[in-house]
Amino acid sequence: MKDFNLKDFYPYVFFGLIATFLSGIYKLQAGLAVFLIFIYVIFITVKRIENKNSYNKKYIEDLSGDFDSLTKKTIFNMPHPLVVTDDKGCIIWYNTPFMNLFKDMELMNESLSDFISDVNWEEIIKSSKEEIFEASIAMSSYKVYTNPLPVGKSNVPAEKLILFYFVDNSAYKNLDMKYTNEFPIVCKIEVDNFDEAMDTVPTESKPQLIASIDSSIRSYFEAYDALVRKYVDDSYLVIMQYQALLDIKQKRFDILDDLRELNRENSMPITLSIGVSSFGLNFKEAYIESDSALDIALGRGGDQAVVKISDSYEFFGGKSKAVEKRNKVKARVIGEALRQLIDRSENVFVMGHKNADMDAIGAAIGVIRATLNRGKEGFIVLENSNPSIDNLINRMKKEEEDLYSRIISRSRALSSIKSSSLLILVDNHKPSFTECPELVEKAKQVVVIDHHRRGGEFVKNPVLTYVEPYASSASELITEVLEYMSDDLNLTHFEADALMSGIVVDTKNFSFQTGVRTFEAASTLRRAGADMTKVKALFEDDFSTMVYRAEVIQSAKIVNENIAIGRFEKEVENSVLVAAQAADMLLEINGVDASFVLTLSSNKIHISGRSRGEKVSVQLILEKIGGGGHLNMAGAQIDTTDFDEAQAKLEDAIEEYARENKEDDDESNSNKR
Repeated sequence: MKDFNLKDFYPYVFFGLIATFLSGIYKLQAGLAVFLIFIYVIFITVKRIENKNSYNKKYIEDLSGDFDSLTKKTIFNMPHPLVVTDDKGCIIWYNTPFMNLFKDMELMNESLSDFISDVNWEEIIKSSKEEIFEASIAMSSYKVYTNPLPVGKSNVPAEKLILFYFVDNSAYKNLDMKYTNEFPIVCKIEVDNFDEAMDTVPTESKPQLIASIDSSIRSYFEAYDALVRKYVDDSYLVIMQYQALLDIKQKRFDILDDLRELNRENSMPITLSIGVSSFGLNFKEAYIESDSALDIALGRGGDQAVVKISDSYEFFGGKSKAVEKRNKVKARVIGEALRQLIDRSENVFVMGHKNADMDAIGAAIGVIRATLNRGKEGFIVLENSNPSIDNLINRMKKEEEDLYSRIISRSRALSSIKSSSLLILVDNHKPSFTECPELVEKAKQVVVIDHHRRGGEFVKNPVLTYVEPYASSASELITEVLEYMSDDLNLTHFEADALMSGIVVDTKNFSFQTGVRTFEAASTLRRAGADMTKVKALFEDDFSTMVYRAEVIQSAKIVNENIAIGRFEKEVENSVLVAAQAADMLLEINGVDASFVLTLSSNKIHISGRSRGEKVSVQLILEKIGGGGHLNMAGAQIDTTDFDEAQAKLEDAIEEYARENKEDDDESNSNKR
């Protein structure tokens, strides 16, 4: 409230002086009388100002006292818990509601952190700003507001006091939890080897097997209060709550194991592919997303669940080998579609992965042959050769000059590709792993032909996708497709050898990941003129490479009783090749079920993983550190040059994989009991 003073009355004083002066001019006695009256009025006014100001001061003092009393009364009667601590977090005052939160407990001079442990009190107490955070007390959730106050003249030996104001947030939290837990999730399930499994069962037992599959899937998900609908013989749609998904993830989708162990006279195990949508989508979006996740599960070989999480995926299962499809309908459809795409394109660019191997370059050569057969220009994008393919490239230079001239650099490919061009990726589906990722972004039409299990990263909107993890190699897939693109393969002997070398390298001389279709493709190439003696010559190594492999094997160590880890710490031109070959050789040691070899190349640690495919999946292990591949052959790159750091990450991934496997085995044994 503002104090009054004489300055507030200056206009009236000025008016009075003028009136006195005019009265004195008119008559001296009148002017004197007016002046005396004016002096009296001034005196009275000053007195009244003093009295008024004194009254105002007393009123304010009384009002301040009332406010202090009101404030104290309000604080003490506050329905919300309040507590005051010093700058060390020790309680120096609290109200009754706060005391009621900790009945029969001594609070005064105790540390607040002793009673509420899920909060970083050190950071909060250090802060000079008002903070808002959440804390749990008993079964309730509170939103806590802080108000730090500097201490002036006080008996409290602290630099500041902190008032904590607790507002019960339990109702909101419970509502939020209810909304989250009950949010609908869409899940699509496919029995990915339904027809193949049925073919192994006697006719009279087929209805029993179908009923058992149906009953197993329904009873599993209905136990989580999910809605299950079968819409075709081998496919199901499941609507479940988010909490049910969390519970199923906790058990790592053990339905995969349950179905695999189902035995109704079927000699082939039943495997499922499951795609699950992420949280927060409407039904239409969730259905589309679950369908995409199911495609990834199928593309990775089946027998696994894929759950969309934000911008990435979580994978469960994937322990068994992909089931080989015995019919060639899909190969024929892909062949016809690819022929039409090539016919509509102005030219074709073929690209494999970085550090191309025999399979990548062999498959690329096969695609170029398909392109030339259609009368179109084709080019292989390859910046540089490497020791893995040097023998093949050198032979190409001598025997196939025209084909060799079709190998172009990244810069030339980027400057030559047009909107009417077709880009075909072979032996890889990850844009970042290609020879030229910029070319993938620039291309308007992209085809993917690969045999690796599909990962989270994939080409956006390809016009054609042929990802078959059951196949031994990309060269096998290309050989099959070639048969359906024209009546005459028209392969030269060199091209047949190149495709055969791709199959040989990925099957390790037809000993791994080899199915009926692999031998059929090999026989097709053999009829086209492939010479196994010349193919074998493509894999001959020099003396130094053999010495390097021996060094890796000599320095290898065994972890987890059955996994060998080796290092090749010399950065030479063929270090990646040495690592891959050494990993193969380590697998020949008795008792070793998987092997990993680390090497340095291009300022990154490359890891080559191999397994027998029975007990250990190197794909699942290396996926944990950003790699991928097959059950028994995979790779990864770590952006570091420190071998110890890279090996530590690898061993952590191995431990995590072993722990997950043990949990799955324990859960499976528990279910059996």
